[in-house]
Amino acid sequence: MLTIVRHVFTEAEAKTCRAELEAADWRDGKVTAGEQSGGVKFNAQIAESCPIGRAWSDRVVDALGAAPLFVSAALPHRTFPPLFNRYSGGQTFGVHVDNAIRPVRGAPIKVRTDLSATLFLSDPDSYDGGELVIETSFGAQPVKLAAGDLVLYPASSLHRVTPVTRGTRVASFFWVQSMIRDDSARALLFDLDQSIQRLTEQLGINAPDVVTLSGIYHNLVRRWAET
Repeated sequence: MLTIVRHVFTEAEAKTCRAELEAADWRDGKVTAGEQSGGVKFNAQIAESCPIGRAWSDRVVDALGAAPLFVSAALPHRTFPPLFNRYSGGQTFGVHVDNAIRPVRGAPIKVRTDLSATLFLSDPDSYDGGELVIETSFGAQPVKLAAGDLVLYPASSLHRVTPVTRGTRVASFFWVQSMIRDDSARALLFDLDQSIQRLTEQLGINAPDVVTLSGIYHNLVRRWAET
C-alpha cells in the first residue's frame, strides 16, 4: 500500500527546515547504505550525530504524531529517527531495497523496517528529476510531492531516486516498524479505519454501526498486533 500524507510540515516549516539544514554536517550518503545499495547511492546525508539534524529529526517525529492519516496507515510501534538527504548535480540512487533491520545509533534498539517514508522538503518546481520511483503490483509509481508532504510505502519494495539535473532536492527519510507486520492486514485495517472515520462524521461517534465497526477494528488489531 502506497499512502500520501499531505501537510506533515507546513510550507513555512519546510522552508525553515531547509534553511537550517544548510549549516548541518553533510557527508557522503553511503554511510547508511548496505553493501548492495551502497554501489548505486550517490547523494549527501546529514550525520546522525549532527545536533541540527537531530533537532529536526525530533520535529519530524512530533509532526508524525499529529498526522492522523500517517498513524492510521502505519500503526507505528517504533520509528527510526528521521534522517535527511540531499541530491544535486546529477546525483541519484539506483534501484535497491532497504535493509530489513536498522540499529538505532546510541540506543540498544533495532527497528524492523516494515515501512519506508520520505518527507519532501524542497518545492518540486525548484528542481528537475528527483522522483522517488516505487515498484508496485501496478507497475512503477513515480512520486514527487510538495514541500511538507510525505509518502509511506512497504520497505520491501524496490525503489530508486532519479537523477536531479537542476536545483537541489532535500528530504527526510526514515523507517517504521508497524504493530501490524503483514502488509495486507495493515491495508485492511487502514481501509476499515478510514470507513469508520467517514461514518463517524456522518452518523456520530455513538451511532450503533460506528460502535460495531470500531469493535471489529480493535479486535482485529488485538488479533494481529505485535508490541
